[in-house]
Amino acid sequence: MSRIGRKPIVIPAGVEVKIDNGHVSVKGPKGTLDSTIHPMMTVEQKDGEVVVTRPNDGKEARSLHGLSRTLVANMVTGVTEGFSKNLEIHGIGYRAAKQGTDLVMNLGYSHQVIMPEIDGITVEVPEPTKIVVNGIDKQKVGQFAAEVREKRPPEPYKGKGIRYAGEFVPHKEGKAGKS
Repeated sequence: MSRIGRKPIVIPAGVEVKIDNGHVSVKGPKGTLDSTIHPMMTVEQKDGEVVVTRPNDGKEARSLHGLSRTLVANMVTGVTEGFSKNLEIHGIGYRAAKQGTDLVMNLGYSHQVIMPEIDGITVEVPEPTKIVVNGIDKQKVGQFAAEVREKRPPEPYKGKGIRYAGEFVPHKEGKAGKS
């Protein structure tokens, strides 16, 4: 049995969960999230908890069990606490700023890179070299942070570029280190 899949999801105070034929809707203080769970999985609400069960021990059912439970748990966490990704900018002259709802970055190109915020995502720039992506949908937060990082990923020789906070970038020696 899946260790993650069989754990019940505790519903905190102020969160409302509606389950309708495989469609799960979670409403909380930060907003509302909807998701459709695979029809093979059974989602039930009992005693202030949500439980995800599987019909049998087939390979597909086993692989979907933990996934389905985690998707519902992420929805509950998102509407109560929210999710955030921290990015760091390394490099001389590389910086970011917020102009209205747009993230404006100088990344060593001949032009500025401008990324507008998408629905459900807010971007903060506490320092010119730090970017914080916030939202209630974990997938959207991660996707937007990955798109920001993609504009100038860290290069292996000097480490310049955008990286996740705490990300290790392995360095290469370069031509001079060979001899």
